[in-house]
Amino acid sequence: MRLNDVHYLMPLLILVAGAIVTMLAVAVKRNHQVVFGLTLLAHLAALFTLLPLRGFSYQIPPFLIVDGWGVFTMGLILMTSLFVTLVSYAYFEQREERKEEYYILLLLATLGTCVLVISQHFMALFLGLEVLSVSLYALISYLRLREMSDEAGIKYLILAAMSSAFMLFGMALMYAVTGTMSFTEIAVYLRSVQDIPLLFLTGFGLIVVGVGFKLGVVPFHMWAPDVYEGAPAPVTAYIATASKGGMVGLLIRFISETNGYQYPSLVLIFTCIAVASMVAGNLLALRQKNIKRLLAYSSIAHLGYLLIAFLAGNQLGVEAVGFYLVAYFITTLGSFGVVALLSDNVRDADQLEDYRGLFWRRPATAAIFTAMLLSLAGIPLTAGFVGKFYLLASGVSTQQWLLVAMLVLNSVIGLYYYIKVIAVMFAQPEKKPELRKVLHPAISFASGATMAVLALLLVWIGIYPTTLVQIIRGLLVTFTALK
Repeated sequence: MRLNDVHYLMPLLILVAGAIVTMLAVAVKRNHQVVFGLTLLAHLAALFTLLPLRGFSYQIPPFLIVDGWGVFTMGLILMTSLFVTLVSYAYFEQREERKEEYYILLLLATLGTCVLVISQHFMALFLGLEVLSVSLYALISYLRLREMSDEAGIKYLILAAMSSAFMLFGMALMYAVTGTMSFTEIAVYLRSVQDIPLLFLTGFGLIVVGVGFKLGVVPFHMWAPDVYEGAPAPVTAYIATASKGGMVGLLIRFISETNGYQYPSLVLIFTCIAVASMVAGNLLALRQKNIKRLLAYSSIAHLGYLLIAFLAGNQLGVEAVGFYLVAYFITTLGSFGVVALLSDNVRDADQLEDYRGLFWRRPATAAIFTAMLLSLAGIPLTAGFVGKFYLLASGVSTQQWLLVAMLVLNSVIGLYYYIKVIAVMFAQPEKKPELRKVLHPAISFASGATMAVLALLLVWIGIYPTTLVQIIRGLLVTFTALK
């Protein structure tokens, strides 16, 4: 390792230092506010050190590369983790469980996700994946007194183990053929041969299966809704955003650098996954009465939408993926943030009936949740609408007419269950006690302010998307896989 590498690894080193300092602070004395403050400071410091890395493409051979795509995805993941931290404080403050270890695990999960998106070697990929997965096992089952939380943790453990097994087997087969685990060297090997060995394609397919389990797309979605339902609301938000965003970032780098788009069979597989995810995700969400499960199936559908831009395999496609990730992260964080805001110390506010008449009890919260749902549905003046337009543009540019048609059709289907939730919030209220007990005004204000910021970002990007588009284009100039 060279001394200059430290500058480019500083965001990762700060996350490591933050986890260690937080752990030592817990060992000295347990204090929720102190640990929360240290976690916020670590996130802000990591984001600050990330800013000078824009405009560079720096390799840390053979494992990592810090380029435009890596900086963008790391920044997005750090911002997402920061918002999850802000939402988590009020959520855990009212609980009797020991809260401090939660923030250590969150920092480690963020560290693993950041390593994923800048990996250019199978060893770095697997290291980041395992740091993320092991942290999520504990985060999902963190509320030990809830049986559903324990069940969700065990189910995620099984899914993650299957994902790792498929990916490791696939890596082994590809290494057996190419003799290397570096993405760039694999690309060099592929350019040097005329006929790709079947063993190599088998390994490629196994890696796709492993990634499919992590993304929760059809047909690898099995227990994904159960995990969403059982995990604490802020953890569910993290799984649906940062965890999946990290895998999307890795997938784009891996497929782009190895030129996977040249294999029609692989494109066909991803096309089938995209169509199945869009259709199954939306149809299964129609009958859900649990908000977490509804958003879980919605997440499956949105990843199907995202695969349209991914399959474009060009500059516009990567831009569309980046923009849609931002829009999807904001809306999903806001949706699960409202769930966390309304939850009490007994259970999460995850039943549809918990939201009946919410507008008449908490008009501001209902308005924010309405904006998030409308963005997920792709209604104009929201970030979700511009994101879907970008996806359509990338699909049309590469003449993916089937996927474009499925996107339009499934967006109409999805509109029904989002409107159903909104209608329940605006229905006449029933005389029920408030679900959540009253917290300290400062804590309630902080949570409400976080939700308000997300809502403003949602509308601002929907009305004026040019700034975000320019940022993404500027960073992609140094994305080596596109050159």
